[in-house]
Amino acid sequence: MGPGHRLRDAIADPGTTPLIGIHDMYSASLAARHYDGFFLSGFGFAASYYGLPDIGFIAWPDVVAFAERLRSAFPAQHLLVDIDDGYADPEVACHVVRRLERAGASGVILEDQERPRRCGHADGKRILPLDAYLDKLHRVLDSRDELVVVARTDAVEDEEILRRAAALAKSGADVVLVDGVRSVAAIRRVREVVADTPLLFNQIGGGKSPRLSLTELTELGVDVAIYSTPCLFAAHQAIEGALRELKASDGRLPAPGDEGGGGVGVREATALLEANLGGGRRTAAGA
Repeated sequence: MGPGHRLRDAIADPGTTPLIGIHDMYSASLAARHYDGFFLSGFGFAASYYGLPDIGFIAWPDVVAFAERLRSAFPAQHLLVDIDDGYADPEVACHVVRRLERAGASGVILEDQERPRRCGHADGKRILPLDAYLDKLHRVLDSRDELVVVARTDAVEDEEILRRAAALAKSGADVVLVDGVRSVAAIRRVREVVADTPLLFNQIGGGKSPRLSLTELTELGVDVAIYSTPCLFAAHQAIEGALRELKASDGRLPAPGDEGGGGVGVREATALLEANLGGGRRTAAGA
């Protein structure tokens, strides 16, 4: 069974399937210890690979190359890839989808923003006319084999959110995402209009959406939850703290196990990375 079919089956299972945002191979190595699904987050990738905000700087060859590296080390993990607006042109979007499917991605998210684009939880987003987005979406759907395609709207007005969510549910897309949804009541309304189409919810630290547990999301009828930045933001906080401590201690490294050391040294890091050799990483459930 291919990666797209495996993700589709996981989405169909009872409960909400979590996919953890990873931004580099090291964060993926840690996430694989705990979860069976990755989300290649545009926010995290723009930050880690370019050192830039998520406002349209990502080049598709970089995303494809990262997906190839991930799949080589983590053959069993679900891998959902954020492809933003498909990198502007429908032709490019279709080409990227075919390349990602060959690379072993499980699915992609295609948004309806127009350029200049923004993070889904930022202000100032602009969206394509619905017909233009649906044309791009249908072409992407025709380009894939088994890849899961998530149709995403970045609409912000309540009426337009529901109009677009209903249209995306009827488009043939596998899953619908309304990004930046602001309340539980709004999730319920979207769940109702998408009918039987699976629903995805995006959680990002400090974002516009409510913080909800997987149990709460399951009760709301959400089928998939992506966590865009838990690894990136945790790394930010930990690195900042470690460097402050290093400066305060006049450059003396903490002893393993000390506050700030975390018990991680060359041995522990090497052991983590050795598990990636030969693509032999086990799933989190089987670890």
